[in-house]
Amino acid sequence: MTELTARTPGAGLFPIEIGGNTVREETPEAITAISPYRAREADLSAALEAAHGMALPGSGRSTGKAGARAIWFDRDMVMLLGPRAEAALSDHAALTDQSDAWTVVRLDGAGARDVLARLTPLDLRDGQFKRGHTARSELAHLAASITRVGPEAWQIMVFRSLARTLAHDLETAMRGVAARAGA
Repeated sequence: MTELTARTPGAGLFPIEIGGNTVREETPEAITAISPYRAREADLSAALEAAHGMALPGSGRSTGKAGARAIWFDRDMVMLLGPRAEAALSDHAALTDQSDAWTVVRLDGAGARDVLARLTPLDLRDGQFKRGHTARSELAHLAASITRVGPEAWQIMVFRSLARTLAHDLETAMRGVAARAGA
């Protein structure tokens, strides 16, 4: 009988370390899509705060911290990364387990913004894309979620099936930034 082994989407692809920048795979316990029922956003926000210690994020924003983060994902959709969603949230929103659908990585380093600037049209300057800001955007040719999680750190999410392409695109951009810096 064949033994199957569970693997993360980025197994064997990450980490990547080039020129002082690093990409590491993050493996949240759960990823849950939360879609509030009509006119229930305030109730959902209060329930999310009570259950997980974070409010419902506004458009283009995230709440929480590493290990437990709510990320605006689209009109009427938020992704909860980290803890399994408390059942009480289902009184105010549709909950869908997305844990096996996404690759989540964290890009860190003094040149991380320059790496992303090679791949996305977003304005990533400090005054425009602050900590806690998030956007759904193109990353090279991939649809991605990009969230600023630190002064020189971004969380990137793409579909699980695109993990290898994400690793390739980030590595290529990292090599370009390192070469330009003479690293």
